[in-house]
Amino acid sequence: MRKDNDQRIYLTDDNTSVVYLKNVIDDPDIQVGEHTYYHDERNDPRDFVKNNILYHYPQFHRDTIIIGKYCSLAMGTTFLCPIANHNFASMANYPFPIANDHWDLPESFGSKVSTLKGPTIVGNDVWFGYESVIMPGVHIGDGAIIGTRSVVTKDVPPYTVVGGDPARFIRKRFDDDTIAKLMALKWWDLPDAEIRDFLPELINGHIDAALEAKWLGDTARKVIERLGK
Repeated sequence: MRKDNDQRIYLTDDNTSVVYLKNVIDDPDIQVGEHTYYHDERNDPRDFVKNNILYHYPQFHRDTIIIGKYCSLAMGTTFLCPIANHNFASMANYPFPIANDHWDLPESFGSKVSTLKGPTIVGNDVWFGYESVIMPGVHIGDGAIIGTRSVVTKDVPPYTVVGGDPARFIRKRFDDDTIAKLMALKWWDLPDAEIRDFLPELINGHIDAALEAKWLGDTARKVIERLGK
């Protein structure tokens, strides 16, 4: 029987190793979209922030991590926050402000503990392979695939496959025309009821059929109009 996932923790009632992240995270700095899940057979996946968001110290810096809708995070997917990066401008690698109980530095030195970057932003429908690592400030586009044990240090364009340490371009998932259509369609923003009717085309990769499907109605017409401009 189908159940709504607004408050559900687990994707299925008989498997406690896969959780909807949005429903287990209670941290204003970590934002996760609908249907995005995390799988972990070693640790309790409900402890994602504790185990997988590393160096998250709001007392020094309010880190922001945004993960979009319909993302798939394999076991061990890890996000590093900016505090992990020590201050390159300092003559000392040692982060003295962290040990401020001993050094009695002014509070203003807290911002000098590391080389800070902007928010880490993940688009929609991104697939993270086993034990992938995402460095601070990276932007990952919609539909991207991050290979197993990759270390992502740079931005990843939409619908691109990357892998390795550091992660490098492997290939595009589709040709440029198809990617443009998918980016215009933004299927992840459609209501669940419409996506449910659309699943055969979505799963089988029939992008043109999806754009022409009657169920899309006004959405399809708007997409086609945008593509024609």
